[in-house]
Amino acid sequence: MPELPEMEHYRRVLSNHILDIPISDIKVTRDKSINVPVDTFTSALIGNRVIFVERRGKYLNFHLNNGGRLLVHLMLGGLMYYGTNEDLPDRSTQVEISFGEHTLYFIGLRLGYIHLLSAKEVEQVFSELGPEPLDRRMNAERFVKIAKKRRGGLKTMIVNQHVIAGIGNRYADEIAYRASLLPSAKVQDLGEEALQKLYDSMIEVLNEGIEDGGYIDTPIQKDDQLTGNYKAKFKVYDREGETCYRCGGVVSKVELTGRKAFFCPSCQHDQ
Repeated sequence: MPELPEMEHYRRVLSNHILDIPISDIKVTRDKSINVPVDTFTSALIGNRVIFVERRGKYLNFHLNNGGRLLVHLMLGGLMYYGTNEDLPDRSTQVEISFGEHTLYFIGLRLGYIHLLSAKEVEQVFSELGPEPLDRRMNAERFVKIAKKRRGGLKTMIVNQHVIAGIGNRYADEIAYRASLLPSAKVQDLGEEALQKLYDSMIEVLNEGIEDGGYIDTPIQKDDQLTGNYKAKFKVYDREGETCYRCGGVVSKVELTGRKAFFCPSCQHDQ
């Protein structure tokens, strides 16, 4: 599932291409990917423009010039591609939104969706999310206060979208590794220094993920050389049995509350 870095990367790319261009065509091949009848969806979009693309957690929120919103959550397996039919990857699309000669293709929306909503309805969805880790209002002090109210495993806390928005399995493991903490470490047992290090690691890993185009290696546009570059930089995620880059130990995998977690038992600790 795309996480904060992937969605922020998508936001930046699309903001450079689709803003203020009238929507010229809509194609929906999977009705379940949208929340209204196809005719309603089409008539609400054609002729209107996207004036701003916002990211909140793992969501993209397309602000329309008529006051409406398109709320996108790609969920597991979802992708986006911006270009033409000639350079589109050989994948089936569920929704296509055309901006003149170029189209934004939504691919793999088996669970993902594009909902046509009002601004108020989007606010209600976002009200259930925790703070943005990279927001200027977030800092180490606020993060420590949030963490000190929690109990349970470190990874369980940081993937909880009601606590912190945007982090999923992959980046949670990488953040824990950067902080030299086990993903199973109990949050209530972590001192101020460990929580500070966890916060710093979270900011570093997420920013690096964004700058390197996230981990999804399907290009978002033709001749794209950035998307997915962070995948090769994972230190522990999906590296079970491989050598730890930091200490030479062996990366392990366990299941924590129904989620797989990758870590190095030699250089990651409980505190």
